[in-house]
Amino acid sequence: MAEPGRNANDGRLDDPPDERGSVRRGARESVVPDVGEEVGEDVARLWAEVVATARRTVADGLVVGTSGNVSARLGDLVLVTPSGVPYDRLTPADLTGVDLTGRQVLGTLVPTSELPMHLAVYRTTDARAVVHTHAVHATAVSTLVPELPLVHYMAAALGGPVRVAPYAPYGSDELARNMLGALAGRSGCLLRNHGTVTYGATLDQAYDRTAQLEWMCRLWLTASSVPGLSPSLLTEAQVAEVGERLKGYGQRR
Repeated sequence: MAEPGRNANDGRLDDPPDERGSVRRGARESVVPDVGEEVGEDVARLWAEVVATARRTVADGLVVGTSGNVSARLGDLVLVTPSGVPYDRLTPADLTGVDLTGRQVLGTLVPTSELPMHLAVYRTTDARAVVHTHAVHATAVSTLVPELPLVHYMAAALGGPVRVAPYAPYGSDELARNMLGALAGRSGCLLRNHGTVTYGATLDQAYDRTAQLEWMCRLWLTASSVPGLSPSLLTEAQVAEVGERLKGYGQRR
């Protein structure tokens, strides 16, 4: 969740990042952690991808308003959507970044309230991008079962049966811990009475996993709603077999 929260200056940077990725505001300066010589261009490009992905979650109906959040990692820098700011209002000057301890090193907008959850993923996995949504069907499933039934083989794309993390207040360390338990051996999970979390090597991959998870949840809800019938389910062995097949899926460069 992302609750309203802006700084007194309406959350805008006084000055854009300079060519080294620093943001200068008079005597105070936020410096990007050590992520390489071309940090300025790389950070600007990645921020544009973060914003585009956040806007995509709205366009595709996975979030409403400013619910949900998106982040991406570059070295020890994590670019993350700010709290309570509509994604269509974000500009290059709204760059918001933290280090892996959560210390803000770029921008003046308050980072998403779900920052503990994003940082927990980066500290414990090889993730380079995280997408969190309040997708309707996935959230509905999170209120019904402890694990999404294996209604489709694409569960293999997330590492196996998708678990539901126990409920905890949004933005809390408890929620981050619960999420990590549900993510063990997986690249996505449901958050009870809350939504979804997925991660990947890129923003596109993290987003695609979110979309697949929402689709599987919708599929199960649709199939299980037919009176007098129950959907057939796959076994974990069948899903694991698909996981092996997916390793060779797609074009080879």
